[in-house]
Amino acid sequence: MNTNAQVSAVHLDTSHRFSKESVEEIELEAGLGVAGDAHRGVTVQHLSRVRADPTAPNLRQVHLIQQELFEWLEPRGFSVAPGELGENITTRGVDLLKLPRGTLLHLGEHAVVELTGLRNPCSQIEDFRPGLLKELVGHDDGGTVVRRAGVMGVVRTGGAIRPDEPIVVVLPEGPHEALERV
Repeated sequence: MNTNAQVSAVHLDTSHRFSKESVEEIELEAGLGVAGDAHRGVTVQHLSRVRADPTAPNLRQVHLIQQELFEWLEPRGFSVAPGELGENITTRGVDLLKLPRGTLLHLGEHAVVELTGLRNPCSQIEDFRPGLLKELVGHDDGGTVVRRAGVMGVVRTGGAIRPDEPIVVVLPEGPHEALERV
């Protein structure tokens, strides 16, 4: 596993806007998400999910995107800055999309996030930058849908997270269970 994995930036937003503001520090709260963020809660907080079933568990407490995605998008004509796609944590040096469900990310000194699935990009991405949705949801050579808009997780252990702090990846025991959209 890459020992150079680290937090690149952290973000939050108190309302349900698409992009999140970059901040110096976020506080993760066990079982809830990011303190002060609109998506914090035990049950679903994403507006479309609340309309479908407001009692469903919140498997999307924390949204993470790897910095490498923004670098991949640049030559494709899309300049996207950390936080603009609504993530709480921007990472560097770990391929989040290839990690199995149940992976634990130890962030900074204390915080632990368990990966629950892939972010399913929505039409808001197209409203943000026309044409971007096609880059974030594509197909591999076998025709399988590939989602690149980051991963979602739940907070297992709370703690403060700041840019440049290390990330330690702990894979779950048992067979690798690929991340699916949540």
